[in-house]
Amino acid sequence: GAGIMGLSTAHELKKRGHEITLYDPKGLPADNASWKAGGMLAPWCEFENAEEPVLRLGQMAIEWWADKTDVQRLGTLVVAARRDLPDLRRFARRTEGFVEVDGDIAELEPDLSGFTKGLVFQAEAHLDPRKALQALYTSLEEKGVVFHNKYAPDGLKKIIDCRGLQARSALSDLRGVKGEMLVIRCRDVNLTRPVRLLHPRIPLYIVPRVDGIYMLGATMIESADRSRITARSMLELLSAAYALNPAFGEAE
Repeated sequence: GAGIMGLSTAHELKKRGHEITLYDPKGLPADNASWKAGGMLAPWCEFENAEEPVLRLGQMAIEWWADKTDVQRLGTLVVAARRDLPDLRRFARRTEGFVEVDGDIAELEPDLSGFTKGLVFQAEAHLDPRKALQALYTSLEEKGVVFHNKYAPDGLKKIIDCRGLQARSALSDLRGVKGEMLVIRCRDVNLTRPVRLLHPRIPLYIVPRVDGIYMLGATMIESADRSRITARSMLELLSAAYALNPAFGEAE
């Protein structure tokens, strides 16, 4: 597998002097979960419902990625509508590494002037996953790593399985999680950092790219289905974006 796990594992093993061959029948970089990820390097926010290694190792990962691709270090802003402020307080109790914002959100993000309270996780960062995958792939090619657009053959001495859900052929108890997302263009909104909107049904995150493009996500549905986004999820994600700024109603 040649998603984030396969490429980063190959990078670390190559650095330690091993000879590496990568197999992925989809090609490289592939149309996989990594290719469609949000790209948030947000260990402090993720610590809200994760275990300690996510926070500790996630901080190290920010520096790891910064050595390999363009990383934007503008932090993460977490906000909630007035009726959902108890959720913001709960989020604060479960996390650390933030600064509370009260009434000054428009100074951070002028296009979010409808919100008055929030949390800023200043040390968090984000990247473009597709550029990051390409950077890893190019670096490995330059270091002499061999790539094959096929499955790994039988008889290899040592295999590290980085296929994700496709590894169910070896691990029958793997369960899939479907994270639906949208890519939209809205040049009328200018956000500089990832924004998380706490919401009772679907907590939304929106990650800025270039040229007015935003990645909007994400659901967490226990399913191995890889088909397109459901109508319900699209409506809820777009409604949440509209709540952040009504100009998202004119997005492409």
